[in-house]
Formats: sequence, structure tokens, C-alpha cells
Amino acid sequence: MKFSTREDIAAPIDQVFDALCDFEGFERQAMRRGADVQRIDPLTQPGVGMKWKTAFDMRGRRRDVDIEMARFDAPNEMVFDAKSSGMEGRFDIELLALSRSRTRMNIALEVTPLNLSARLLVQSLKLAKTNLTKRFKLRVADYTKGLEDRLQRSA
Repeated sequence: MKFSTREDIAAPIDQVFDALCDFEGFERQAMRRGADVQRIDPLTQPGVGMKWKTAFDMRGRRRDVDIEMARFDAPNEMVFDAKSSGMEGRFDIELLALSRSRTRMNIALEVTPLNLSARLLVQSLKLAKTNLTKRFKLRVADYTKGLEDRLQRSA
């Protein structure tokens, strides 16, 4: 099952990419929403091999997910692989410079079930795909709008 969207941001590609590399900020956001997040790699700079152990509640069950950065191509792309018991996922963020002051961000999330219970979960999500896609696109649009505002204030 795949979700994808794209948004244009009124900021240079380097600034957008640097803002996307604020992993500590993303960790804090996830913890504020009730997730447990623990960084488990020794890296001091963003790059391939960054890893997190996360746990959160979804659909009445505790989900443990291991996340690893699979690709890091500054300032163009980041790819994260996620694994849990029964599911695998891939989260792609791709940036494209439209001009000196405008960047297009393409985001894709793909989830693949590995066992029967995960397949049932994904099937139930497929029934609500229209609503979930709309929510996914709104969340990304809200994030990019906030990012654009922060970058313009700091310029």
C-alpha cells in the first residue's frame, strides 16, 4: 500500500534539506504524540546508517518499529526503511530545485505486510485509503507550510 504527495516550498533546496535533517526535532515531535523514540547509532553527522527504535500505539496495539536511513544524498534525497514484526515500510523524501528560491518535495510512504495479521491490517487500511490519503496529503501540506514560514522568518 502506497501513499504519495508533492508540495512546492518557497525556499532554496539547501535550506529545505537542512530543515529536514533536524532529526532531534522529529524525535521530540513523535514523543509529544506518545511514541517512544530511541536513537541507536553512533553517527554524529546525518547519513546512511542512522537508526532508531520506536514504539507507539496504533489501532489498539503497541507497535515496535526499527527505522534505518537507507539512502542520504544531500540535498536531493533521503530514504528510510522501517521494519516491524509482520511489516516493512519505505519512506522516501525527494527534493527538486525548481528555481533558486523554490523547491518541490515529493514524499512517498509504502507499507508491505509480511504475515497474515499484517495483511489484515493493511486490508482494513485499504478500505479507508481515500480518507487516509487525504489526511496524509493534509499533514504533509501543513508541515511544508510551517517549514516555509520558519525558513522565511529566519532569512
